[in-house]
Amino acid sequence: MTKINPELGYQHCLERVLISEQELQTRIAEIAAQVSQDYAGKNLILICILRGGVVFLSDLMRHITIPHQIDFMSVSSYGVGARSSSGSPRIVLDLNTDIRDRHVLLVEDIVDSGITLDYVLRILYTREPASLNVCVLLDKEERRRVAIYPRYVGFKIPNEYVFGYGLDLDEVFRNLPFVGVLKAEYR
Repeated sequence: MTKINPELGYQHCLERVLISEQELQTRIAEIAAQVSQDYAGKNLILICILRGGVVFLSDLMRHITIPHQIDFMSVSSYGVGARSSSGSPRIVLDLNTDIRDRHVLLVEDIVDSGITLDYVLRILYTREPASLNVCVLLDKEERRRVAIYPRYVGFKIPNEYVFGYGLDLDEVFRNLPFVGVLKAEYR
């Protein structure tokens, strides 16, 4: 694995754009319209898993047309500077909001193995929400090790290392307006 050099910009490690900015924005608007319809008249709270989910949340919530609140959780299953999961998730930052009897939509950037998301869902279910569903931008079904069925899915993607649009590459390039695939020599 070749080390990335952020000073060279993202171009040196980008194999190709997987999902363009326009495709992202179009699909996010579609998801938001469905969420607005499904949760009309309900006490909706969007819970974003930091850090990767924040870009998706920001665009999604601007398109949702019904009143809603937001809160954040940070969950780690990675070591420092790691590109692969340790498999042992832990809560780093918990909610500030009581979700009992609330309609909760968990907003996540990507689900692959499902281990971290399953961990978070089990914790949130114990807090007795009125409903609990998942909205994920990217779904890598072929990597699934735990049965996770998001209610809203932006894109089903192949088992490739992706970055951009909130997803980091060694903690950089989250700001890219598209989702790109990492070149093989950097994986």
